[in-house]
Amino acid sequence: MSELSGEEVVEKVRQAREKLVSELGKVIIGQDDILEQIAIALFSKGHVLLMGVPGLGKTLLVKSIAEIFSLSFKRIQFTPDLMPADIFGTEVIEEEPGTGKHAFKFVKGPIFANIVLADEINRTPPKTQAALLEAMEEKHVTAGGTTYALDQPFFVLATQNPIELEGTYPLPEAQLDRFLFNIVIDYLSIEDEIKMVSQTTGKSVPDLSKIFDGEEIMEIQQVVREVPVSENVVKYAVNLVAATRPKTKTAPDFVTNQLRWGAGSRASQALILAGKARALLHGRYNVSIEDVKALALPVLRHRIVTNFNADAEGVTVEDIIKKLLDTIPEA
Repeated sequence: MSELSGEEVVEKVRQAREKLVSELGKVIIGQDDILEQIAIALFSKGHVLLMGVPGLGKTLLVKSIAEIFSLSFKRIQFTPDLMPADIFGTEVIEEEPGTGKHAFKFVKGPIFANIVLADEINRTPPKTQAALLEAMEEKHVTAGGTTYALDQPFFVLATQNPIELEGTYPLPEAQLDRFLFNIVIDYLSIEDEIKMVSQTTGKSVPDLSKIFDGEEIMEIQQVVREVPVSENVVKYAVNLVAATRPKTKTAPDFVTNQLRWGAGSRASQALILAGKARALLHGRYNVSIEDVKALALPVLRHRIVTNFNADAEGVTVEDIIKKLLDTIPEA
């Protein structure tokens, strides 16, 4: 792909989007928007927090994506007794053949994979959560004084179950900000659920075709950075994020009255970077305000926090974001 022109890269990525939806449609029914958002996060070098009740196919979705992209996959089931070493790996003593001497050898843990599913991340204590999020940020781990680089591309999808609160350790807002997207997986429509049940209870197993390998994905990640963005699109993204901050002069009255705090500058960066990836997936080499609007919910929903007034009135974070999209002028 490195020898292709910009237009050829755009066309190849656009075709890959169509093939991704088509291939994953063999096993994942009625989740096209979510599939696209996960692809955007992958091409943007971002990580994803998946929210959804049990039984909606989150694990199957992640496994299928790893298979389509020819990437290694590991699943980590987070539990209250999970320790950082269970994720990163540990040093063991081995006897060297021939000499009989003993030496330490580092045995890599499940984090050494291209795609890591951190299942039920809120079930593990803060110490283990923080260790994982540090690795996500730094792209390496240190054990026994030696630093080990993580496999590239490196992509973490963490899941949380919103209906089980007992025995959980919710991620602090500062750590939630490390995720590019917070994607909510909802129940299927009746029609899609009928199709899914019919399709998944037969004897045939869908054969998924490969789209990209790791090297091609990293090249796309580099191309994403090169997609141009006009000043008015950047200004719109920054104004949208700034409007979520209740203590600023530009905040609308409903934000001041209903939010405890808003999103930081990382949200503005996420809107533009993810907007670049979305533009490529849709066959364009420029970012539009529509790209920013389309990504506002997954980028902002975990970065702003409602106050008592909003909770008492039944106003959700999603309600406020949608109202902001109707309020903030495009020019």
